[in-house]
Amino acid sequence: MKTPQRTVELRTEELRDRAAELRAGDRAVVSGVVYTARDAAHKAMFRCLDGGGALPFDVRGAVIYYAGPTPARGKWAVGSCGPTTSGRMDAFAPGLYDMGLAATIGKGERSEDVRLAIIRNRAVYLCAVGGAGALIARHITAAEEVAYGELGCESVKRLIVEGLPLTVAIDSNGGNIFSREREAGGDFKNGAGNYGVT
Repeated sequence: MKTPQRTVELRTEELRDRAAELRAGDRAVVSGVVYTARDAAHKAMFRCLDGGGALPFDVRGAVIYYAGPTPARGKWAVGSCGPTTSGRMDAFAPGLYDMGLAATIGKGERSEDVRLAIIRNRAVYLCAVGGAGALIARHITAAEEVAYGELGCESVKRLIVEGLPLTVAIDSNGGNIFSREREAGGDFKNGAGNYGVT
């Protein structure tokens, strides 16, 4: 029998200190600041680091959401803001976790190198449900571009989220919903599988 899903409410600034409480499969309801960055933004950030520059935000204790929000419309701060496949950022994630990143948000599995970086740094990986960009946008109360405006939707943005429903996909001990679901014969193609967030 599957263990009932536990719900944990937390703020992004608490993630570093509270990561040890979280377990793979937990439902995390998150509020606070997150930064968006997809493939192009990650490449730009690492070019900057390679050139001796600084990242456009303090990565220590920060949360990166793998998303490229579309322009605001109506009363919402952004348009659609669904997660990008996280594996596309796997080459960059270990370095950012080693610099103090508290969490990443995306969809789908991560590489073993990323899982080990999460364990090493007592961090977490959170999943949002793919295909729910319009619903996720309703949990975003403010959005501000902070870097790489030339990238358009893929620029780095600072978002304020309120009550964003996520699933803990990899916890600070290496617990992993994807390996668990695979062993159980589950379907996790939408990012959080049988632990999907509504």
